[in-house]
Amino acid sequence: MKNKNTLKVRFLGGVGEIGKNITVLEYQKDIIIIDAGLTFPSDDMPGVDLVIPDFTYLIQNRERIKGLFLTHGHEDHIGAVPFLLKKINVPVYATKLTLSLLDNKLREVGVNKAKLIAVEAKSTVKVGAFSVEFINVNHSIAGAVAFAIQTPVGTVFHSGDFKVDLTPIGGEIIDLARLTEIGKKGVLLMLCESTNVERSGYSMSESVVTDNLDRLFLENKSRRIIIATFASNVYRLQQILNIAYKNKRKVALSGRSMLNVIQSAEKVKELVIPKDTLIDIEKIKNVPDKELVVVSTGSQGEPMSALTRMASGESSQVSIGSNDTIIISASPIPGNEKSIYQVINNLYRKGAEVVYESLEKIHASGHACGEELKIMHSLIRPRFFIPIHGEYRHLKKHTLLARQMGLKNGASLICEIGDGVELTQKTMRRIEKVPAGSSLVDGLAVGEAPSVVRDRKYISEEGIIVAVCCISAESGALALEPYIEDRGAGLDGNQINELKQIIIKTLSGYNVKRVGNKTEVIRLIRKNIRDSVYKKLKKNPMVLPIITEV
Repeated sequence: MKNKNTLKVRFLGGVGEIGKNITVLEYQKDIIIIDAGLTFPSDDMPGVDLVIPDFTYLIQNRERIKGLFLTHGHEDHIGAVPFLLKKINVPVYATKLTLSLLDNKLREVGVNKAKLIAVEAKSTVKVGAFSVEFINVNHSIAGAVAFAIQTPVGTVFHSGDFKVDLTPIGGEIIDLARLTEIGKKGVLLMLCESTNVERSGYSMSESVVTDNLDRLFLENKSRRIIIATFASNVYRLQQILNIAYKNKRKVALSGRSMLNVIQSAEKVKELVIPKDTLIDIEKIKNVPDKELVVVSTGSQGEPMSALTRMASGESSQVSIGSNDTIIISASPIPGNEKSIYQVINNLYRKGAEVVYESLEKIHASGHACGEELKIMHSLIRPRFFIPIHGEYRHLKKHTLLARQMGLKNGASLICEIGDGVELTQKTMRRIEKVPAGSSLVDGLAVGEAPSVVRDRKYISEEGIIVAVCCISAESGALALEPYIEDRGAGLDGNQINELKQIIIKTLSGYNVKRVGNKTEVIRLIRKNIRDSVYKKLKKNPMVLPIITEV
């Protein structure tokens, strides 16, 4: 007989990948969701702005969902929430800064009726069969929490993103005492982040970054300083503001996301802006270099970011010169290295000095390294363990670490997107997969459109040729010289003229008006153009013949 008193955990994102974090817990008719994040498109996704989880399973079960719980305010944990709330009206529980950042995103996409409920660390929320306790952890943003979730089957511990920082620059240290208590009472399942499992030792404290930034300001007394960092790293922004104020420098913000985060954090008192420190970016030309700091987005070399536009000379606000010192205070996200070093090269070409992580300790990761993960395992001591937040290699290494910490063989699973796991008080087993994967966001439009992405990628590599043919409404013969528009195929003038002659020759034997729906003529034009271009250029562009009457 099937046991109905089981807990089910489903992974709709954040396993086997970096970003797009979302986990679902189910007990009988009740469901809660933990996080709903996004990731950014790879180079083989032209025209796509964002990648979010596939919400099909949640939409199918919308009546069962009791709440969405957010661990913190980074994009990979809250970026998909607006798109989820457009489909499902569900209460959202999070700390105040997380909700403030989310509120901005909701307004941008026109979600105006969301039920946002602020919860402080050390508080518990009961929804349906679940009681969710918010536990303070350290991360690179204020308001980060882990969850201890009481269920009828047992306690589930979800670490969120965390580190063990004994000298944080803001807030309290991670609540190790409460974590110890939770572990002693017994934890059925631990879901723990794996981002930095490959790094041994401990993550660097933010206080070390403060000391090094302080020194860099002193070493560049007479120069203009430009700092690129993650807009969402509120603690880093606070460090910069404080050091700038101490050194009697004004701070200008470049990048819309930077302005949004500053405003959101100040509103909920998670950021204190020293008096008369901020100035409008449009007014920096009136400020001497030695009295100015520009804080910019673009630490990952994003194509449209403020720093990238500065480096390429396309910024209307900031022109890079030989008296600039640029500090890139962030670690490269895997896959972004090429873009970042291209930006650094361009900054050097403009005469600037550039300081980045491989030269100075100017960024502290918000994610636990090996020894910190061991601390978490030793405190929580779960019966079962599933690693989350990482590519497959991270998840594999984290299971090995868990075994080193005493986890029994067979007590861990490595899951991938769509996987489900069922737990009783004594067992854990895989169950059926559910619809899952990625949805692509183009502007504010969402959809699974792999064919559209394939077309865009194809056009970006092979090009597109548009052939416009005007025929006489009376005779059906070609009335004007064909028009050829080339985008990316690389045709020269002679080749364009050759294609025009090919079209004229193709149409010479046809009265187009007598050819049903013109399908045959269009097919011939497309074939003859593609054959000619391939012969000359070894390319297969997309060819769009257009026939119109005049």
